[in-house]
Amino acid sequence: MNYYGIPYLQMKLLLKRFRNLKRYSYYEMKNGAFDFGISSPPELKMWNSVIGWCAKGVDSLADRLDLYGFKDDVFDMTGIYDQNNRDILVDSAILGALICSCSFIYITEDESGFPRLQVIDGDEATGIINPVTQMLNEGYAVLERDEYGQPTKEAYFTYDYTAFYENGILVEERQNKAPFPLLVPVIFKPDAKRPFGHSRISRACMSITGSALRTIKRSEISAEFYSFPQKYATGVDGDVEMDKWSAAMSAMMKFTLNEDGTDHVKLGQFNQQSMTPHTDQLKMFASMFAGEVGLTLDDLGFPQSNPSSYEAIKASHENLRLTAKRAQKSFGVGFLNAGFLAACVRDNYKYERSQITYTKTMWLPPFQADVSTLSGIGDAIQKIGMTYPEYLTEDKILELTGI
Repeated sequence: MNYYGIPYLQMKLLLKRFRNLKRYSYYEMKNGAFDFGISSPPELKMWNSVIGWCAKGVDSLADRLDLYGFKDDVFDMTGIYDQNNRDILVDSAILGALICSCSFIYITEDESGFPRLQVIDGDEATGIINPVTQMLNEGYAVLERDEYGQPTKEAYFTYDYTAFYENGILVEERQNKAPFPLLVPVIFKPDAKRPFGHSRISRACMSITGSALRTIKRSEISAEFYSFPQKYATGVDGDVEMDKWSAAMSAMMKFTLNEDGTDHVKLGQFNQQSMTPHTDQLKMFASMFAGEVGLTLDDLGFPQSNPSSYEAIKASHENLRLTAKRAQKSFGVGFLNAGFLAACVRDNYKYERSQITYTKTMWLPPFQADVSTLSGIGDAIQKIGMTYPEYLTEDKILELTGI
């Protein structure tokens, strides 16, 4: 096979790395918002607010994706994942894929020859994907960087071997025991145009978050005037020196007539600033963000009603449920491919991929039933079992109800 080579993949990773790091800055709430320079005083131009909507949008989906295991697991992939800290491994791969659109599972072997699985984030690896198998034809990953962000340890993956480099020098080359390169992508929402998927933190999410941050900043500035409205005094002699802070906070003030004895001092106060426009605008942006990621205003900190039942919560999150179901399908392919290649490494044999045709990933439902729903589920199971006795197996009930 003709490979593109390491220089091409290094440039490809460099082009994508900036966008991935930007999305991580939004997830970690380290992003800044562009200041229009109209309402902010010069002293506050560099000050930024923080809002966690992007993190909420990612975590709300990631927390609902729970890999239970594999069905028709002829290669004991569940055992391989269990010995590689499945809970942490799967959650890390899912979280990275939701932020960067894809993450990678890097497969190697320990001293005993057992496969070892490690998650590499989307800003540290790339490759040439096979659109049929969703595996890579060749891959490249940065395993370690120095304090300046420069790669010190790299790996290059092909069908025949895996090469390891330190500071650009080849130090080791291992024969590939599997039929595909040992770097497997785990992708969120792939399509024909973007085979490496789409990020959960879309351009719309970043734009709405920036608008919300500016709204919060303006509300903070307005709050100073709201809590301490501006006052004025007319008729004061121009030669009089007044301590502004003492005049504003004093409980009793004394004013005398001017030198000619004709003008009296008059006090007044400007209209007080209102916080309502800012809260309304922030709520508008929250509604836009909620619609973008399939959440509700309750999820973003704007309570709308009394605590809802399980059915009401499920109905209000229908878009989130559909997104979770689609994510289970695309993520399942990645975890299945990684388990298959790990089994090849474990057995030191290049199995045919067709041997896992009937092996499927098993996921728990995105919405777990509460106690009040269990009785209704029990009645439904009993009625279906009486009509179709062999339909509701243990795995089927687990898939439908999470029980």
